[in-house]
Amino acid sequence: MIEAKDLTKKFGDFTAVKDATFSVQPGEVVGLLGPNGAGKTTTLRMLTGYIPVSSGSAVLAGYSVQDHSLEVRRRVGYLSELNPLYDQLGVWECLQFVAELRGIDPVTARRKIRDVVGMCALQDVVSRDVSTLSKGYRQRLGLAVAIVHDPDILILDEPTSALDPLQQKDIRDLVMMLKAHKTILLSTHILPEAQALCDRLLIIHRGRIVAQGTVDELRTQISGARSYYVRFKGERSGLERELGALPVLTSSRWEDEVESGCAGFVVQSENDPREALFELAVTRRWPLMELRPLSASLDDIFREITSSSPSSEGISTGTPG
Repeated sequence: MIEAKDLTKKFGDFTAVKDATFSVQPGEVVGLLGPNGAGKTTTLRMLTGYIPVSSGSAVLAGYSVQDHSLEVRRRVGYLSELNPLYDQLGVWECLQFVAELRGIDPVTARRKIRDVVGMCALQDVVSRDVSTLSKGYRQRLGLAVAIVHDPDILILDEPTSALDPLQQKDIRDLVMMLKAHKTILLSTHILPEAQALCDRLLIIHRGRIVAQGTVDELRTQISGARSYYVRFKGERSGLERELGALPVLTSSRWEDEVESGCAGFVVQSENDPREALFELAVTRRWPLMELRPLSASLDDIFREITSSSPSSEGISTGTPG
């Protein structure tokens, strides 16, 4: 549904996005993850035709953004980070106005508006003025505006930005409901949100897509060392000495002592160290109390990928998204 190839945007001498290549398949929710100023918003604005592409290409629902911008817009719903709404209108009037702009006939528009009012849980505020809505309801209305024409693709820029935790949960639940019917690309800098909502992630850093895949696939792109937690029943100093000398381990550190006389360690190895740890326990007569692999968190993955990505000439984080 979305195919971007070498997508680039320059503002004068400044390159905001450089050679971004990625795809979003039908029915997927893909997260564009990066710090503020990384190029997320610029990428989404190019995909939706709000700003022109400097070079490269973008095809959405089979139509080129550069050559068929209007066809793309008919098939895309876009919620921008700023979420501009018509404050002088009522909620129903706002949706009615957008439906008219979309060319939807009045009878069909009434049905579609009723559908999105229910879907976005706007029943309690449908007769109120937009200007009186809370941030949470404004975000719900923004989503309703984005989907009133029933687009195939939904592009969301920081959909939970500036919301409180309860409002964030409401919007995430709504996105999960829409996932069953839409192809969704959303940007965020909130790691738990990305992990909860997205099938795959694109990590953007200093204007470049530096990694992409599922969380498990991204784990394989960071340091190859495997981490394990191991706890023996034995004296800490002796355990530290023996683990430090074990050839299969690249590192070991004391972690805790959750049971008296039992020291826990986090160890790393390029290969599976479990047999060597078991043999150590048998040889030294140290009862092995616990041994389990540790998975890198999304926060670990993000920090390692972005910290190890080289800077690119002409690309900076000095301007917003």
